[in-house]
Amino acid sequence: MSVPENQLTNKPSITTLFIDIGGVLLSNGWDRAARRLAAETFALDLADLEERHHLTFDTYETGKLTLDEYLDRIVFYQARSFSMDRFKEFMFAQSRPYPDMIELIRQLKQTYQLKIAVVSNEGRELNRHRIETFGLAEFVDFFVSSSFVHLRKPNADIYKMAIDLAQTPIDQILYLDDRSLFVSVAASLGIQGICHVDYQTTRTALDRVGLSVDQ
Repeated sequence: MSVPENQLTNKPSITTLFIDIGGVLLSNGWDRAARRLAAETFALDLADLEERHHLTFDTYETGKLTLDEYLDRIVFYQARSFSMDRFKEFMFAQSRPYPDMIELIRQLKQTYQLKIAVVSNEGRELNRHRIETFGLAEFVDFFVSSSFVHLRKPNADIYKMAIDLAQTPIDQILYLDDRSLFVSVAASLGIQGICHVDYQTTRTALDRVGLSVDQ
């Protein structure tokens, strides 16, 4: 009787990890809490800001608006006492790293020679800032960001593109995201998934698929 190759080599069957940024590696870049704080900091009408944001943000995240154009629509459609540059600095400053998760992914890559791909919904300027500020390109092989590919989760096509770019059999891919809907859509394509809640539960779930590290 033949022995499965992964048992012979003592390697896990997962060779590629698809991972989200916001809520997994970093805090969300521009979420409801950040917008509420922006409204308080800059004396903006929160209800108006939220309505304009929801009407516009999908277009920005799919790369069809620049950040300046997005802000022109939600904040600078009228004269303000502060500059756009100041507001953008505030936006960028809301991003925070999750060091334990970043280190976990780094160790998994090093231990198992995993291919790491980010699949995320982020506007181009915010995405670039987060990649550069937190050194994500040091361990991520490629980025399938909504603003780069003009597709946005939960559109299944963004996962199909990531699969094509990875050139990995679907049964060797594991997807990590904090949104259960996105995990479900990926699962409909045959991609195994973990819905991230916190560091410890994700480590436990990774252990179950043979991806264990010492930390």
